[in-house]
Amino acid sequence: MSTISSFLTADHRACDEEFANLENAVASLNWEEAKVKMEKFASDLLHHFEMEEKVMFPTFEEVTGMREGPTMIMTMEHNQMRQLLNSLKEDLEKKDKNHFFGVSESLMMLMQQHNMKEEQMLYRMADAHLGGLVSQVLDNMKAI
Repeated sequence: MSTISSFLTADHRACDEEFANLENAVASLNWEEAKVKMEKFASDLLHHFEMEEKVMFPTFEEVTGMREGPTMIMTMEHNQMRQLLNSLKEDLEKKDKNHFFGVSESLMMLMQQHNMKEEQMLYRMADAHLGGLVSQVLDNMKAI
């Protein structure tokens, strides 16, 4: 994958798949499997945030000078998703299917809106503005 957009969009899809696996385990009331799926999903999602927040966002901000623009909003949304992840983990411990699905619906909506903003705007802007730095950014994200 030779662009930030293609690399991170593919990672979004992988996280979406893990999220669906988690919801399926909870729907089946398979709590032990759900805990395993939760760990995989949370790990993948937090890894995605880390790649963006530690590599792509700072590079984008440095090159464009936009420090209080799209990357700030995306980081705020990452923090909201982190809070929802913690709530989902608590629901799994309590085996509270109803509350889990209420929170997971909120997380799903937030992820969909967030991913669309990144994929339709931020990633394209990054590919356009970072030019020759794109391959270095990709290598650095893959190294995390």
